[in-house]
Amino acid sequence: MERPERVILEEKGAAGSLRHTAVSHIGFSVPDVGAAEKFYTRVLGLVRHAEIDNGVRLGWGTGHHVVDLIQGEKKLAYYGFEVRDENGIAGIRERLLAAGHKVMDLDASFITSPVGGVEGVSVVDPDGTEIHFHSQVQRQGENAADTGRRPIKFQHTTLGSGDVARMVSFYTEVIGFRISDQLHDGNFCWLRSDKDHHTLAVVFVGKGGDIDHYSYDLAEWEDFKAWCDRLTELDVPVAWGPGRHGPGNNLFVFFDDPAGNHIELSAEMEKFYDDRVTYVPRRWEPTPVSVNLWGGQLPSWRKVSG
Repeated sequence: MERPERVILEEKGAAGSLRHTAVSHIGFSVPDVGAAEKFYTRVLGLVRHAEIDNGVRLGWGTGHHVVDLIQGEKKLAYYGFEVRDENGIAGIRERLLAAGHKVMDLDASFITSPVGGVEGVSVVDPDGTEIHFHSQVQRQGENAADTGRRPIKFQHTTLGSGDVARMVSFYTEVIGFRISDQLHDGNFCWLRSDKDHHTLAVVFVGKGGDIDHYSYDLAEWEDFKAWCDRLTELDVPVAWGPGRHGPGNNLFVFFDDPAGNHIELSAEMEKFYDDRVTYVPRRWEPTPVSVNLWGGQLPSWRKVSG
């Protein structure tokens, strides 16, 4: 599939309906569950919460889980969002049905630490991947540890898509996200659903239906420096960075898990205050320096148009 040229992505429909929604969990099919679990435990401080069908569920001690590892060929199995907006799940369900999507009740097993009643829906995104939307959960395992040795939270997911405009339309017009930034050619878009610059991003990869990368948040600059040293101590090769993104203005460093999934550690993410300020989505030139202000170098798997 060829890259579209100069596509301007716009907000329509329900854009902005969600203002208190964050990433929740992500599920990967991996060739070696044991190796992947050992990596996530050793490097990111995740621990086993439970055994699931053909795999394991990982999180940080108590509270909701973060990562599911399922035995199989490498792929993104599903990804989820925690909807804290009032009547948020009901609104998402209503808009999905009105747009002609098949909506299922989310299996309660995916909501491991609910606040109040369990409420959730499941739907397939435009590239064919299962998405979970659920109500508020307990997250007491986050934001309360040695931040130099484990991240404070799961921050965002970036999808690799064969049709960025279609995916952005789905998430803005139907689900209720907003556009923060995009590349000028429309091949990369960053979307927000809370105060963070992006909860979700979408990048053109040709085939689509898989993860581009996903990201964990670090507390501050001092932790970011400590983590760059820590990866070296753990013999984990850095795949990209350290650097600073243009869109989001966040610090970043990338490395891979044993299955080849790209993991980002991020700090100093830009904040948007939609309840106080009106923003116009920005359009960045599709050049390496836009996605790394510190030098423009790119890893082999990251492509931009310029």
